[in-house]
Amino acid sequence: MLIDDAGSLLLVEGHDPDDITHRWWFTVGGGIAPGEDPRGAAVREVAEETGLVVTAADLVGPVAWRRATFRFAQRVVRQDEEFFVCRVPGVRPDVVDHGWTEVERELLDQHRWFSPDELDALLNQGDTVYPEGLNLLLRQVHPAWDGQVRTLTEQTPE
Repeated sequence: MLIDDAGSLLLVEGHDPDDITHRWWFTVGGGIAPGEDPRGAAVREVAEETGLVVTAADLVGPVAWRRATFRFAQRVVRQDEEFFVCRVPGVRPDVVDHGWTEVERELLDQHRWFSPDELDALLNQGDTVYPEGLNLLLRQVHPAWDGQVRTLTEQTPE
């Protein structure tokens, strides 16, 4: 969870390659490479997906985790996720997509910073945001995290 000095959270918008009407917003992150730990993966993913340089020491947490099962590209995907907080200097700092892979360029549409109220408005207009409850989690970790690791729930596909 990349959070700027004003408390805004950076999200990425993506879509399903087999159903472009299936769109959602989500936090920066990705898979863990062989031999990598979750913090190392988070640092790498932040650099690749945003161009921002952070260190493992910049990460707070994990503040939450979830086990997710969802449909994507005509298959069911299961994954375990850990969420860290990383405070980045400035207000809505510029991010880039230079590190996106070819696949990410096909599936990811944009980055955008959301204040807590803007995130609420996004949800109220019917947009999908993952993980569910991210707007509440943002308020629980900013301006300070209480040390509690939260378990986030996710609906599974029918």
